[in-house]
Amino acid sequence: MPAEPVDGLDGRLIELLAAEPRIGVLEASRRLGVARGTVQARLDRLARRGIVRGYGPDVDPAALGYGVTAFVTLQIRQPGGHDPVAERLAAIPEVIEAHTITGPGDMLCRIVARSNQDLQRVIDLVVDVRGVERASTVISLATQVPYRTLPLVRQAARAAEAARRAGTPADDRQPRNGGR
Repeated sequence: MPAEPVDGLDGRLIELLAAEPRIGVLEASRRLGVARGTVQARLDRLARRGIVRGYGPDVDPAALGYGVTAFVTLQIRQPGGHDPVAERLAAIPEVIEAHTITGPGDMLCRIVARSNQDLQRVIDLVVDVRGVERASTVISLATQVPYRTLPLVRQAARAAEAARRAGTPADDRQPRNGGR
């Protein structure tokens, strides 16, 4: 099922919330130049569709004292699968993400630690997880492009607006240059 596109107002609302997460619905409606009920209805729809997943704080692990970030590729024992391993990894607070992947590994984890010495402790916890056969770790030296979604929101809103003007659904538009 194709995703229902966001429009320009949805995009502007998401950008406003990203810039000022504590803004109220009334102030958002004033800034966007629409009725309060419109903003509330849009927020409800964005949440119902899973586009906006929460309004919690964006916490920086380094500010909590976890200044080392590493990525660990795991090879897991095939009998038993990914889900039990993921459940066990979720019990380790320093494992802040885990993804099933393709390629030479089976899972990719982003972990944090207080120091390189503490990183060894966390890696030891990870490799002790039942189902993990081998781990390969790389340490992040710097974050060049932080996690972001606003460029995707802007692109989706532009596509929906262009499709609306052309009278075609955004998902039916063909990519230019053969998709290159």
